[in-house]
Amino acid sequence: MDKNELLEKGSAWIKAHINETLELLDALCRIPAPSGKEEKRAEFCKKWLEKAGAEGVFIDGALNVVFPFCDNGGKLTAVLTHTDTVFPDLTPFDIKKDEKNWRCPGIGDNTVHVAQNMMIVKFLLESGVRSDKGILFVCNSCEEGLGNLKGVREIIKNYGGRIDEFFAIDGQYTSLATKCVGSKRYKITVKTEGGHSYGAFGNKNAIHLLSKLVCGLYEMKIPAKEGTKTTFNVGTISGGTSVNTIAQNAEMLFEYRSDDKECLENMDGQFESILKDAEKDGVDVSCEVVGERPCMGDVDPEKLKAIIDKAANSVKKYYGGDIRLRSSSTDCNIPLSRGIPSVCLGGYIGGGAHTREEYIEIDSVLTGHLI
Repeated sequence: MDKNELLEKGSAWIKAHINETLELLDALCRIPAPSGKEEKRAEFCKKWLEKAGAEGVFIDGALNVVFPFCDNGGKLTAVLTHTDTVFPDLTPFDIKKDEKNWRCPGIGDNTVHVAQNMMIVKFLLESGVRSDKGILFVCNSCEEGLGNLKGVREIIKNYGGRIDEFFAIDGQYTSLATKCVGSKRYKITVKTEGGHSYGAFGNKNAIHLLSKLVCGLYEMKIPAKEGTKTTFNVGTISGGTSVNTIAQNAEMLFEYRSDDKECLENMDGQFESILKDAEKDGVDVSCEVVGERPCMGDVDPEKLKAIIDKAANSVKKYYGGDIRLRSSSTDCNIPLSRGIPSVCLGGYIGGGAHTREEYIEIDSVLTGHLI
């Protein structure tokens, strides 16, 4: 069977099995999967794939569900869909459905892609297709937030020397992520002696000192390098004991990001300087690295263009709109930092990602699946 025949057969199979894809999506949405706690979803994926006929599926130490297809020990194409969501809930979600949309936290990011990827595996197994080049199908863990790309790091550690094409399936099919956004994430803690708000008035207040530090961080200068984007953000802040207690402890989560390595290093310098200035003022401040994502490494430009073109052509075949090339922080950060040609493409249209009002347009699932 040549490539065109395979694509034609695959398209017909996907159309005929779209209801099964939606049933799988429904089942997956109801299995909680916060970053680092994907055990139940991983076990479901493994058992489902085995029932579909996959042999050799395993869950690795990072909670990745890994299926090497036609692996002959040579080069591999890796296809990853992350199983985790940004939501901490450990109880099942309900899905709100109408004729146009399905609404559920995490449905687009990234549960729909897990379902699509698993159904592709089922098609390949049912059709008896064999590939001269191995394909590494992975339902991977810890892509979101402080998961710090643990899942894909494990895959690259174990298979990186053999992977020459890497596809992350994440996001909407109206754009491709072709350049990675690096980031540094910190937990910053301020401690003081505290005391009673009346009896010890005048003692240092950790919340006050942390707020001054926040103001200092928001004076950071964004590097003025053309064609780049750099940002920073205080994401959470907490501390104190009660309304009548001078806070002894306060902490925040802070990050800065850039799609350029030099700009990220510039932010490193500014950040370190601000912390040192705070310490000079007698502030007891500590800083813990809680996440670090690398920028682009030395990737062969011709090979990178080839994989981007391959992804773009696949999207254009089924989607008639414009495709935007963008920078993003995805599972591709790790392979791109190691020089492996990688691209991130999506399989749906929707909105509200990372909110509890997240939704997908149900008709877009078929288009995204064909892509």
